[in-house]
Amino acid sequence: MDLQLAPPPLTNLRLLAHRPKAASTSTATAAPSTSCSSSSTEPLKPRPRLPRQSPVPARRPRPNPAHLPALCTTIERHAAAGRHAEALHLFRLARAGFPFTPLPARTYHALLLAAAALREPGAAAAVAWHVESSGFDLDLYTHNHVLRTYLECGMLAEARRAFDGMPDRNGVTWGIMMGGLVDRGQPRAALALFREMLLAEEAGGDGDAPPPRSLVVALRAATASGSARAGQQLHCCVVKAGACGDVADRYLACALLDMYSKCGLIDEARRVFDGLPRASVVAWNSMLAAYVLHGRSEEALELYQEMCRSRVAMDQFTFSTMLGVFSRLGLLEHAKQAHAGLIQRGLPLDIVGNTALVDLYCKWGRMEDARNVFERMPRRNLISWNALIAGYGYHGMGDKAIEMFERLIAEGVVPNHVTFLAVLNACRFSGLVDKGKRIFQLMTENLRMKPRAMHYACVIELFGREGLLDEAYSMIRRAPFTPTANMWGALLTASRIHKNMHLAKLAAEQLLAMEPEKINSYAVLLNLYVSSGRQDDACKVVETLKRKGLYIHNACTWITVKKTDHKFFFKDTLHPQSAEIYRRLHTLMKDVREAGYVAEENELLPDIYPDEQKVSSAYHSERLAIAFGLMSTAPQTPLRINQSHRLCRDCHKVIKFVAEVTKREIVVRDGSRFHHFKLGICSCGDYW
Repeated sequence: MDLQLAPPPLTNLRLLAHRPKAASTSTATAAPSTSCSSSSTEPLKPRPRLPRQSPVPARRPRPNPAHLPALCTTIERHAAAGRHAEALHLFRLARAGFPFTPLPARTYHALLLAAAALREPGAAAAVAWHVESSGFDLDLYTHNHVLRTYLECGMLAEARRAFDGMPDRNGVTWGIMMGGLVDRGQPRAALALFREMLLAEEAGGDGDAPPPRSLVVALRAATASGSARAGQQLHCCVVKAGACGDVADRYLACALLDMYSKCGLIDEARRVFDGLPRASVVAWNSMLAAYVLHGRSEEALELYQEMCRSRVAMDQFTFSTMLGVFSRLGLLEHAKQAHAGLIQRGLPLDIVGNTALVDLYCKWGRMEDARNVFERMPRRNLISWNALIAGYGYHGMGDKAIEMFERLIAEGVVPNHVTFLAVLNACRFSGLVDKGKRIFQLMTENLRMKPRAMHYACVIELFGREGLLDEAYSMIRRAPFTPTANMWGALLTASRIHKNMHLAKLAAEQLLAMEPEKINSYAVLLNLYVSSGRQDDACKVVETLKRKGLYIHNACTWITVKKTDHKFFFKDTLHPQSAEIYRRLHTLMKDVREAGYVAEENELLPDIYPDEQKVSSAYHSERLAIAFGLMSTAPQTPLRINQSHRLCRDCHKVIKFVAEVTKREIVVRDGSRFHHFKLGICSCGDYW
């Protein structure tokens, strides 16, 4: 019977293909009968493969010098297109193939620019070594390129050696070296180098004035060092050169403006500006920035209006600067006009301008507009987040402020002390005790950001708002530093609201010891004594005020109607429509009394002198402003009031009734916060 073998499985086909053949005839005939049995019990094994021998490396062909021009052209194209790493990679190939063959000058310039752009000291040194070792004929232009590359790569010592070893120098050379010293934080060394340049020119018989570029860099050095004397000496050089009137030297005039501004000589800067025969937009912007730097917002506004009349083509820097000014002065209409002008010109607003616009809308209670600007910002920084969070907080929108804070954390932005202060303020104004405690605890657990006195003051006032005076006082006692005036002031405010005479007296004594000339503490303590019927103690406070020569200043309230500011004082009769205003106020007070208003008694009125306390509070400045606003605007138009003092309880109560009777929204920005009155309710929750 023939034995038929089944076909091998598919998985063994590859193994069978490599099955070894018989080594000799004797092996094949030795055991024919056992081949079948062995095949059924032993698996087939593949023949072991020998390790592959690595091929002998082919000899690298010697580079063809004919290919070098094409390689140089490619390097230049890569550098011109911004592909700096590719350009330097090709340079390494060229250096390996042609180590001592000089490259064209334009190729070296492209390589030096690439190394400077990448800030790679190794690449800069390699290119400079190749320039020197290849026998390239160095001209002054290439020398300056090497010097600039060294400085931009942070190789100050190499730059100084290259500068000292240059056989010839021009004004550009001196300017590059001085600018590098200023950028590396050595402005005094730059000024010393400028003096060395003047001496070298005198020794060479060149009596001409220094070039404008060198003067600009020297002025930068004087600005960085804060040396007004050096700046004034440089100004003399500028006057001798007669360069300020030249169109090519506009940067020189701006450098002078910047130097005087940052050295604190703002009037000198204005004289330089007024002496320009034709100021460029850069000069206008420099002068505006100088006024803003020194807090002279009114003068910045006057200069901006003069700029508008002169029809100078403004840029985004102009609008960014002025938006900050409008924000400080509370000029909403001016800001809206500037924003519209920016959009009409098609100019993009930078991050500073956008943040200023967010801050401005927040200060005017336009939180929807502020949020829209914030969401449309192409780029945001931490200041932008802080402005919006603080705005929500001041307007009593604590939940939205915390929502933005949590979003900030989720987006990976690291908060700072200002961020935590803004969100704690939001909790304070909205009475969110638990959330405020949680955020404060978050700060205490962060080793890099321990709470400061201002954060403690927020939490103290947060506890005081809810009547937790013991916890508020314990915060002061547990503070790891000496309690500040803000902390005691927060406790005094809480004690005033909740009529705790013991803590109020303690806080007032501490405050008066720290700030004996500040009248606010006396006024709060006097209010507290008067409202609690302690007339003897109130008289003592008044006597102390008289002895120290302190008195309560006449407070001011203003409202903007049709782009015009209208100011009011207590019992003001200076306004042209004074008679109509008082008639409207009398009618208004009659309406609110019919609605249930009852006057508050025994309170020191903040905009009346102490000897006038018996006069009716009906003529407070904020009431006059509201009466004027009601008669000067269309129905349903929100009223926005600004005042320099804290609202008294009686006026706060009156405005709630006015908002309910007239169906108007009234926003009052007083000395402590924003108050949004709507339908008889205030956003402060009657705590301010």
